Amino acid sequence: MKHIKICLIFVVMMLLLAACGGDNSGQQSTPTAAAAPVNGFGVAANHVHSMLVLPSQVLVLATHYGIFRSQDNGATWQQVTGGAGQLMQGLMEYTMTASPLNPQRLFVLAEPALPGYKGTPGLYTSADEGRTWKLSVADSTISTGYPFASAAGNDSPDEVYIFLNELGFQGLKRSLDDGQHFSSTGPLPSSFDVISGIFVVPGEPGHLFVYGSSGIASSTDGGIHWRVVPGINYGVQDMVTAGANMPIYASGDQGIYSSTDGGKSFKLVYTQASYSALAVTSQQPLVIYGKASTTTYRSSNGGKTWSALPHISGNLAVLAVVPNHPSQVYLSLSYPTEMYMLNSTGTGWTSLTPPA
Repeated sequence: MKHIKICLIFVVMMLLLAACGGDNSGQQSTPTAAAAPVNGFGVAANHVHSMLVLPSQVLVLATHYGIFRSQDNGATWQQVTGGAGQLMQGLMEYTMTASPLNPQRLFVLAEPALPGYKGTPGLYTSADEGRTWKLSVADSTISTGYPFASAAGNDSPDEVYIFLNELGFQGLKRSLDDGQHFSSTGPLPSSFDVISGIFVVPGEPGHLFVYGSSGIASSTDGGIHWRVVPGINYGVQDMVTAGANMPIYASGDQGIYSSTDGGKSFKLVYTQASYSALAVTSQQPLVIYGKASTTTYRSSNGGKTWSALPHISGNLAVLAVVPNHPSQVYLSLSYPTEMYMLNSTGTGWTSLTPPA
């Protein structure tokens, strides 16, 4: 049953690229002409695809209807793409990633969200922490569909990986010039013809993973050669690490895994639950945060035990931690898009959602 469950999750994630649907009440994600903003993030149908929390107090949200940015820890927000007259007008932004070598360098994928869109679907990049963006490459020049996953590389600040679904296990591509041109990596193991994510290890050039319904595969030479990580026989939903030579964590069908040998092997350390997303910080590598459908959790011992964080009502979307501040936790909600920060005592959430 667990294997079936995660396969269904991957199907839903893939459908995101065809048409990102409505909320769980059946509401459609495409707003009507009469729809009015419910807050500073737009209409009630807006929802979060990716969130970055950068060391310089900058927060960046990639949503179905544009990118929103704060440069003061969420006190104020500005829509920088996707709006009328802006770059990426009418596009949704997803799979946003920051270079581990230069947090100024960001990448994001974008595809149509609204009829009559004026932006160009493709991979975009920013050199100033998401303040401004430019098109790196149009989807039409590299794919017959839309790239599904992206990840900034660890060899140079200008390196980025994408995965093209239509090419199956040969779909992982690599760019060394901020996404303007791509070349093929080595083929993934044949069972990895569909993946759910690319995970690059910060501070370890050439060390990366792909993960999905077939488990985890790893490369130590920038994707030229791959090996299937043994002992993981079910799907994996997310992977994180606090940095080079630190534990690597994965969440999957069977629970929470931990690796202390650079990802050569993983040990199942928690079997009572699995989480759709994990977050960790370099200051305390044994502290992990996890997000389930309705609750967020914290572990202080490398995933062996977990305790619930204060409850918050709504559709939980993306969880993130400030890289150099392990107790500063952010959570975004969807339908409508909202933003919260865990308060300093850890007893509740403070709203950072801007007014309409």
